[in-house]
Amino acid sequence: MSASHDKEVIKQLVKSLQGGQAFAPLKVVLEGIPSEARGIVPEGLPYSLWKLVEHIRICQWDILDFSRNPDYKEMKWPEDYWPKENAPKNEKAWDDSIRQIFSDMDAFIALLQAPDCDLYTPFPWGDGQNLLREAMLIANHNAHHAGEIIAVRRLLAVWKK
Repeated sequence: MSASHDKEVIKQLVKSLQGGQAFAPLKVVLEGIPSEARGIVPEGLPYSLWKLVEHIRICQWDILDFSRNPDYKEMKWPEDYWPKENAPKNEKAWDDSIRQIFSDMDAFIALLQAPDCDLYTPFPWGDGQNLLREAMLIANHNAHHAGEIIAVRRLLAVWKK
């Protein structure tokens, strides 16, 4: 592929990561969630809004770490990827989790926009994964769970859209 094609692929990956094309952007999905709703597990579901937010944060961090760290240490599935608590300890924990999601997103986008970005070459420390695959994984994973957050918010009557 030519450099101009790579730039277009990167542009589209960034748009997918930020959302808002075929699905609601994560920033919109996470706005205005009342603190009293964050730890409620709706009947028939295995998670609260807090569990979903933390799961997004943990998974996205893991993918970012894997994508830039030759000394990456694999986490255990599923126990390391889901919080045990249904609710955040406090408002600060909630705010920190959301802040970290967007900080890590920005860090991943910086990897894509780096002048020496290589989307296609597999990482030496993986088993065939490359930056393109990891970008698509974050975009798909976040979109999937953003949809679940909207569904939980609707069940809890805290979705305004």
